[in-house]
Amino acid sequence: MAENKEEVSTEEIEETVEETEEVLETAEETVEEKLQKQLDELNDKYLRLMSEYANYQTRTTKEKMARYADAIVDAVGELLPIGDNLERALKTEVTSEDAIKFKEGIEMVMKQFNDSLEKLKVTPIEAEGEQFDPNYHNAVMHIEDESIDDNTVVEEFMKGYMYNGERVVRHSMVKVAN
Repeated sequence: MAENKEEVSTEEIEETVEETEEVLETAEETVEEKLQKQLDELNDKYLRLMSEYANYQTRTTKEKMARYADAIVDAVGELLPIGDNLERALKTEVTSEDAIKFKEGIEMVMKQFNDSLEKLKVTPIEAEGEQFDPNYHNAVMHIEDESIDDNTVVEEFMKGYMYNGERVVRHSMVKVAN
C-alpha cells in the first residue's frame, strides 16, 4: 500500500504541476492583456490630447484674427468721417494762389489717408453704375428713370468701405433707380 500512496502522490503531483503551469500561463496572458489594454488606453488619451491641443491652437488663431479684424474695422470706422471731410474740402472751387496751395496740401493729406487705408486692407466699395446690393449699399433715395436698369446705383452720396474684401466697414449711401 505504501507503493500505491507513492504512485498516487506522484500522479497528483504531476496533475498539480500541470494545473499550476496552466494557471501561470493564463495569468501571464491576463497580465499581458491588461498591460496591452492599459497601453492602448494611454495611447488613445495621448492622441485625443494632441488632437485637442491642435484644435485649441487653430481656434485661438482664428479668434485672434477675428479680434484683429474687429479692431481694424472699429478704428477705421471712426477715421472715415475725417476722410469724408477731406474729400469735401477737395471738391470746393478755389481761385486764389494761397487757396490753391492749401488745396494741394489737402490733396497730399488725402493721398496719405488713402495709402494708410490701403495698407490696412481697407478698400472703397464700388457703387455708381453697379447693381444695388443691400449687403454693400444703403439706399437713401430712389428715382424713376426708364433709361436706367432697375436697381442700378445712379449716384453715391457717401463712399462705403470694406476690410480685406469680406467685411463691410461702412455701407455706401446711394441713390437707386427703379
